Amino acid sequence: MKKRIGLMLVFMLTMCMSMMADKIKVITFDQLPVQAQTILKQHFADKVPAVVTIEGKEYKVVYQSGEKAEFNKKGKWMEFDCNRSPVPTALIPEQIRTAVQQTFPSATIVKIERVRKNYEVKLNNGMEMKFNKRFKMIEFDD
Repeated sequence: MKKRIGLMLVFMLTMCMSMMADKIKVITFDQLPVQAQTILKQHFADKVPAVVTIEGKEYKVVYQSGEKAEFNKKGKWMEFDCNRSPVPTALIPEQIRTAVQQTFPSATIVKIERVRKNYEVKLNNGMEMKFNKRFKMIEFDD
């Protein structure tokens, strides 16, 4: 009996995982929301998209050079991860840019992410900072 239950659990888990995998769909750049296309054409024009996907209500663009961008269903950016390259300055709220420059003058932001009402940034020196919706630094991690 225990063996049957175990097999059933494995089967159900396998089915759930395959159903979740089906939710990720590869799409074309032109299928992104217009706002997302505009941002990417303006700030990542020299980059070549490797894959564009939609998962649920989130869009993700991965470039051949390794940069990643994520957007919500309306095309509002949720994350830019540029690995070792700096995130384009115009995409970073001014208050966050200023706070980072004052705290770490020689560092650059290589990742910025909107998480609920907060912003999380990762610097090229390995430091991470979290800001609230009013752009006040609320957390710091090295």
